[in-house]
Amino acid sequence: MNQANVVQSTAVRVDTFLDDVLDGLSRPHKSLPSKYLYDERGSHLFDQICELDEYYVTRTELAIMQQNASSIAHQIDTDVMLVEYGSGSSLKTRVLLDSLSRPAAYVPVDISEEHLLNTAEQLRLAYPDLKVLPVVADFTQPFTLPDCEPPASHVAFYFPGSTIGNFTPPQAGKLLQQMAAMLGQQGGLLIGIDLQKDLDVLHAAYDDREGVTAAFSLNLLSRINRELGGNFDCDRFQHRAVYNTLHHRIEISIVSLEDQVVSIGDHAIEFAAGEGILTEYSHKYTVDGFAKFARQYGFQLHKSWTDPQNYFAVLHLVIE
Repeated sequence: MNQANVVQSTAVRVDTFLDDVLDGLSRPHKSLPSKYLYDERGSHLFDQICELDEYYVTRTELAIMQQNASSIAHQIDTDVMLVEYGSGSSLKTRVLLDSLSRPAAYVPVDISEEHLLNTAEQLRLAYPDLKVLPVVADFTQPFTLPDCEPPASHVAFYFPGSTIGNFTPPQAGKLLQQMAAMLGQQGGLLIGIDLQKDLDVLHAAYDDREGVTAAFSLNLLSRINRELGGNFDCDRFQHRAVYNTLHHRIEISIVSLEDQVVSIGDHAIEFAAGEGILTEYSHKYTVDGFAKFARQYGFQLHKSWTDPQNYFAVLHLVIE
């Protein structure tokens, strides 16, 4: 694949990864940023999660997109530069691209470079007349949008998969504020949010019978071993997902099964039996609650779509 096709690269440096890992594991309540779950293997495992029977999120959002494609595309309008945050395999994006009229460019943004480039190449083959301009970046930090010729009439951000739910409210607010600043007055945000629902449905979705979600979590320890010289024994840790009813969120951790000491390079990290490393939140919302939250950061709810079971919602937000 032609590496020149990458418009911009702000990929994670090893020293940044190491600093974040050591910082997170030295805290009284150990944690690691969820963005590090998505190396090449992690991205492939997440794609497998999205195909599981228990994981309703992807198929429900995809159905919403398919059933409302024309209406959604009408909100986004013509001659748009569509920028997708955390593009992954861009499955739902194809539904959107098929319905858009004269999109000026599609800009997939992802932290996993090889996975992103593979996806971009597949989209170029599927849409030969579309400018596909991949950006390798940590989208939680400011990044520069690529140039597009002829220029797009406006920019629309697409943030599917309820990825916004992985952030704490202050983090999510900061990201929304950053998006609003990048979009300007004519831009809009199409965002997926997971809705509050029965706890049995949630628990099954985040701790599947086949253990794919567990493999996804534990791959983070393997990544630390590969890239940072760690010596985690994954058999001595397990995946755990619990629902916090107060904060309306799934909390995912990697839990030590015994007292142990793990080395990362020259650094020793002590674990007590039952001690967890928090790796991910998945907040669950209501449409009205999220609209009220987004309003604090410059967005107004313009239109929303949901499924018959009210499991998931796709919202179109515009700058106030």
